[in-house]
Amino acid sequence: MEKNSKIYVAGHRGMVGSAIVRELLRQGYTNIITRSHSELDLTDQRAVNAFFASEKPDYVFLAAAKVGGIEANSSAPADFMYVNMMLEMNVIHAAWTNGCRKLEFLGSSCIYPRMAPQPMPESCLLTSELEKTNEAYALAKISGLKYCEYLNRQYGTSYISVMPTNLYGPNDNYHPTHSHVLPALIRRFHEAKESGAEEVVCWGDGSPLREFLYVDDLANLCVFLMNHYSGNETVNAGTGKELSIKELAQLVARTVGYRGKIVWDTTKPNGTPRKLLDVSKATQLGWTYSTELPDGIKLAYEDFLNNPMRAER
Repeated sequence: MEKNSKIYVAGHRGMVGSAIVRELLRQGYTNIITRSHSELDLTDQRAVNAFFASEKPDYVFLAAAKVGGIEANSSAPADFMYVNMMLEMNVIHAAWTNGCRKLEFLGSSCIYPRMAPQPMPESCLLTSELEKTNEAYALAKISGLKYCEYLNRQYGTSYISVMPTNLYGPNDNYHPTHSHVLPALIRRFHEAKESGAEEVVCWGDGSPLREFLYVDDLANLCVFLMNHYSGNETVNAGTGKELSIKELAQLVARTVGYRGKIVWDTTKPNGTPRKLLDVSKATQLGWTYSTELPDGIKLAYEDFLNNPMRAER
């Protein structure tokens, strides 16, 4: 990308999209295009086509998505599949028909099988069944990355896909029931500390193992790959390090300053037993993360405290 290239960041108000915008600005890119949902509904094919025909972006970061944790995915699978399928297909197709030079599709590590080999290499995609609690979202993301792959094969485009592990950081969603595990724990322990609650109840038994990547590190990788990678195979984005949900809860509680009891509700689902990405491909390309989890959680908690919308989200 040239510093004055026209770059469209889809989903710029979300955690990932806003981080990509920050990283582009930090690196000196000057021609960044954004549209809010009220300005452009990405599920509206006609509107998306008109936007691309008018703006003609050179590069596209497709970070827009409908996202949520286990409860949100389990309670509204049809919504998660429809919205994500529609918006990603509309954007990718419009980018192709309007001569976009390169597109980067942001997916999720949930595309990999429930019982995938650990750590999960990019090559394990579609080798066995998905985790049922987020199957609809995963299927939509798989469709997006495969559409990019098929366009490359059939039409010679240069569309790439990045599959991040669990993300956290500035501008996260702290909704009490529809957020991912780390921001949900931040809010839960903060509110428990503020109210003087003697205990906090967490879902499952705390045994699942998870990996977490600070979102600004992901954004740095996204810009790096746009400039230095082309290929049909997706690239995993993670740290290569994992911890249990129980260890995560204890770490968040310490960071927030909550000193009460943590209780585990084993009637609730655990989700996938283990999710650790094989990040050797990104490492071989010359990239590695920079933010360790304890430091990142401190930054995320600061963001939560300074986020005026957290009570409504």
